[in-house]
Amino acid sequence: MALPQPLADLEAVLTETARAVEHLLDELLPLPTGPEARVVEAMRHAVFAGGKRIRPFLVVCSADLFDVPRTQSLRVAAAIEMVHTYSLVHDDLPAMDDDDLRRGKPTVHVKFDEATAILAGDALLTRAFEVLADPNASPDPQIRADLVLALARAAGAQGMVGGQMIDILTEGTSLNVGQITRMQQLKTGALISFACEAGAVLGQARMRERHALLAYAHDLGLAFQIADDLLDVAGSAAEVGKRTGKDEARGKANFVSLLGVSGAGQQADMLSTQAVGHLDSFGVKGGLLRELAAFVIKRRA
Repeated sequence: MALPQPLADLEAVLTETARAVEHLLDELLPLPTGPEARVVEAMRHAVFAGGKRIRPFLVVCSADLFDVPRTQSLRVAAAIEMVHTYSLVHDDLPAMDDDDLRRGKPTVHVKFDEATAILAGDALLTRAFEVLADPNASPDPQIRADLVLALARAAGAQGMVGGQMIDILTEGTSLNVGQITRMQQLKTGALISFACEAGAVLGQARMRERHALLAYAHDLGLAFQIADDLLDVAGSAAEVGKRTGKDEARGKANFVSLLGVSGAGQQADMLSTQAVGHLDSFGVKGGLLRELAAFVIKRRA
């Protein structure tokens, strides 16, 4: 798939990348015969519910910095989208956020049932690691092992799952900026960091280049989460594709509850600017990543 050159219309590039990832996901999640097909139907319902596919986009863009073949970066992009989707399926369950809608469509446990939703999430998570471990992700076994290790850390108790646990435990309590930042770095930021670092791993980049991408991901991830918090307060269910006002209703602390709408918006702007600054060493090749830093704080879904 040939993408437009850097600094082309970002929305068009996002759409084209999403299509390429979805085409591969369709190949990676074929429907089997037999009763087990139900869980794959549920997996596909979740994966093909829509979305900007920002995490896969980050994988592809970061890999492009080091001229990694698209056949490799798209597989890693598909793997991270499976992990992200699994987390949404489980987050939507009655035991967690108890959501009926996701991206404007019935959540998996509503469309199917709770048991199937749990199994679908489990299957997406394990399929992701199968995809990363396959030689098609990289002919170098060390690179594949490094990708598996990094994603496991980002998705587990040291990352996304750990952040979700903190979120549950602190419901109804007061948190300061540092505590909210740490929680969101784990819950949202860890997977975004992996998406940015994955391209450097695939491209066997120098350590300073990996550090630059991780610094970019750190600021981008927080800006992304603040934008989500603002949408939860100011967005509509029709725009966002899910129920809004949830955090306030459940007494969850976030950047908006602590800083106010105006203060949170200013913080997101600052983080977006900081994120862009980390890309200076990549020159024009970092153009799309720079545009994304502005896009994530202005999106309406």
